[in-house]
Amino acid sequence: MTDYEAATAFLGEWGRFQQQVFFLLCLSIIPNGFTGLSIVFLADTPHHRCLIPAYANLTAAWKNSSIPLEEESHGGALVPSKCTRYKTEDILSFSERGLLPGVDVNLSNVATEGCLDGWEYDQSVYISTITSEWDLVCDDSWKNPLTSSLFFCGVLTGSFISGQLSDRYGRRIVLFVTMAVQTVFTLIQVFSPSWPVFCAVFFVVGMGQISNYVAAFVLGTEILGQRVRTIFSTAGVSLFFGGGYMLLPLLAFFIRDWRMLLLGLTLPGFLYVPLWWYIPESPRWLLSQGRVEEAEAIVRDAAKRNNVEAPQTIFTQAELKELQSESRKPHNICDLLRSRNIRWISVTLWLVWNTVTIAYFALSLNTANLHGNAYFNCFLSAVVEMPAYTLSWVMFRWFSRRLSLFATLFMGGLFLLFIQLIPSNQISLAITLEMMGKFAVTTAFAILYAYTAELYPTVLRNTAVGTCSMASRIGSIIAPYFIYLRNYSISLPYILMGTLTALTGLLSLLLPESYGMPLPDTITHMQHFPGCCQKTPYTLTHTEDGDNTAERKSRVAL
Repeated sequence: MTDYEAATAFLGEWGRFQQQVFFLLCLSIIPNGFTGLSIVFLADTPHHRCLIPAYANLTAAWKNSSIPLEEESHGGALVPSKCTRYKTEDILSFSERGLLPGVDVNLSNVATEGCLDGWEYDQSVYISTITSEWDLVCDDSWKNPLTSSLFFCGVLTGSFISGQLSDRYGRRIVLFVTMAVQTVFTLIQVFSPSWPVFCAVFFVVGMGQISNYVAAFVLGTEILGQRVRTIFSTAGVSLFFGGGYMLLPLLAFFIRDWRMLLLGLTLPGFLYVPLWWYIPESPRWLLSQGRVEEAEAIVRDAAKRNNVEAPQTIFTQAELKELQSESRKPHNICDLLRSRNIRWISVTLWLVWNTVTIAYFALSLNTANLHGNAYFNCFLSAVVEMPAYTLSWVMFRWFSRRLSLFATLFMGGLFLLFIQLIPSNQISLAITLEMMGKFAVTTAFAILYAYTAELYPTVLRNTAVGTCSMASRIGSIIAPYFIYLRNYSISLPYILMGTLTALTGLLSLLLPESYGMPLPDTITHMQHFPGCCQKTPYTLTHTEDGDNTAERKSRVAL
């Protein structure tokens, strides 16, 4: 059978059609950059202390002394308690008798109580967050990381559902439906009356967020040619995602109320409605479904846009026989485990995705805890991603996929492990190492997305990428709790993340190489897992006239 890329080679690599698909799909990625990480500002915890009720009518001296001092969890400095106060009745009694704190009364002998009247929050950084509005502090502080985890539970669910829907009903329809879900439910979230409602809606937003990202990613991967596909799947979508991430702290800096910030992040989603008429369905997917006429119509329209003449017959029935016989078989998530070869590839990728996601989201969500301005730290974390995505394209274009993934993961793990060796007074050096770790992990993440799409065939590609993303959400669900470990030891999150990331880099060396190989269309065209089974690889051969033709050589059954 003639390879799809060979059959459509007359279109060229970078005509008007490819440019339109490239930039519009990248443009659709921007909202994903700020939706998933907006929780950094929406749920940040301002400085707070117990509220002293107005009826107490304390003197200034007693009001300032009504909060006990306690040691910080790190550093040992004495700071006002966030969750306790001296008993109001005792303090009021001392104040009415004219006694002075620390002079007439030894405060260490005064009983304490919880924040029975609520908390007062510092508004120098935020006017309000969901933490300050619903008091997600002290005994309820566990709700804060749970908010992020529930979002990622939605991402997990979306990854599971959308991949199979996309492989069954098409990439384009799933892309736009899930973009609508993300935008509409984020708007509903603005009016959340309580924390449980906020989390329930946030779960649905997570479903839409990952679904439209994966659908756009796979759609571009299948439409674009090999060289442009490499740029799109690494630097392209990633740079636009990073652009959205960079907009987040800029917008949050000017909008300090969480509801208004969420509204500002929602409105751009409505601007994407016209893209429906400019982004086509994947011809590869249409061919895999036997819809040859629709696929040819899209390719002929692409030729018209590129000012080239299409051949009279682009896809003949004889050429499509192999693909259609394979694609007409129903495929689902079980096919990722059905044969020995694809099972080992899938399990290994799931483990790698899991660790990369833990490191990426834990480091991204940790920016609010770093020393200095939260907005600047978040912006710095976003800026670091831009050269990382550029590097991912360079490595993906000219170097081994497997070695590139190993190098970035292993180095990222080492940077995170080195943080614990930095003295506590060298804050700038520690932040630099953390950003270097974020740089390496981000590069690995971009490479991993494109690498995964190359390993799996067209008939399973969206399901496979979606399932890898789904498996990785175990990592993203627990990532907020890696940051929560800072309450016990600042070094502990970095030790765990660094060790996992470095070990996963070694694990990635087991994956097959896809550099220089054509995109597989069926399961039998997949590369083999090293040591799992032997087969003749799916390679490109050169004909006498110099054209590249994909050759499916005979291979043993998987």
